Amino acid sequence: MNTDEPIEARIEALKKTRNAVVLVHNYQLPEVQDIADFTGDSLQLSQQAAKTDADVIVFCGVRFMAETAAMLSPDKTVLMPDEHAGCPMADMISAEQLRQFKQAHPGALVVCYVNSSAEVKAESDYCCTSSNATAVVNSLKDAEEIIFVPDKYLGQYASLQTRREMILWNGYCHVHVRIGESDIVRARAEHPDALVMVHPECTEPVRELADAVLSTGGMCDYAKQSDSDEFIVGTEIGILHRLRKENPGKRFYPASEAAVCPNMKLTTVEKILWSLESMQYQIKVSDEIRSRAIRAIENMINTTA
Repeated sequence: MNTDEPIEARIEALKKTRNAVVLVHNYQLPEVQDIADFTGDSLQLSQQAAKTDADVIVFCGVRFMAETAAMLSPDKTVLMPDEHAGCPMADMISAEQLRQFKQAHPGALVVCYVNSSAEVKAESDYCCTSSNATAVVNSLKDAEEIIFVPDKYLGQYASLQTRREMILWNGYCHVHVRIGESDIVRARAEHPDALVMVHPECTEPVRELADAVLSTGGMCDYAKQSDSDEFIVGTEIGILHRLRKENPGKRFYPASEAAVCPNMKLTTVEKILWSLESMQYQIKVSDEIRSRAIRAIENMINTTA
């Protein structure tokens, strides 16, 4: 391979050689998003991975996302360009902690946010995403008790929307929690004509100040469909690149410049190249964990289909 070629050209050549696709989460660096075959939220990307006829999936996100892709595509090779890209919220609960929590609440159904490890999913009855958490909880009308892990703020949002009390694990996204009420108030003062859209992982006071509470995919759809041409965006700032790219006539302002996930920024274009060159770092999930975890994902899909 000609090492004098631009990195992007070298990646394209390797993609053809390896029969590979590059999947990129909405929070990734702009230059990483620009070389993506598919951009989206974590479950959208994993489902896209299962649909593609590629042999190799390069997943530019964090570990739980690559694990989900590996579980939905067991016949494909799933690579992470940076093996250290984890999710602090997913790490706030382990499978053993969940098992102990379940023992304290016998008979409770477990709804597990997709932002969790494969082992935690394997201990759960249902998965959910930020966009369908309310629908999943609404479907469990016969459940006496529901445990929701790991994000207490998404769980709280689903609880309020469904008017269903749940037992919430004390986890959270450190990025979304950093977006405060004062950030929304300041942003509205600076951009009085802008609509405010925030992620359900934000705290309740922030959600109450928003015009819309949406997943990242929901934000992209909302911005396209809205007649407004100004938006304040209350989530990780990486999504601003996609929003601006897809809506060139509209303006997008971060609710907080501090809403940055360092782990989401670990993946670089160079690391994607090295991953394809050396076929590193491969993400694998054992058959035993996969068989149990995939049931929770399938239960979610069947419930919300």
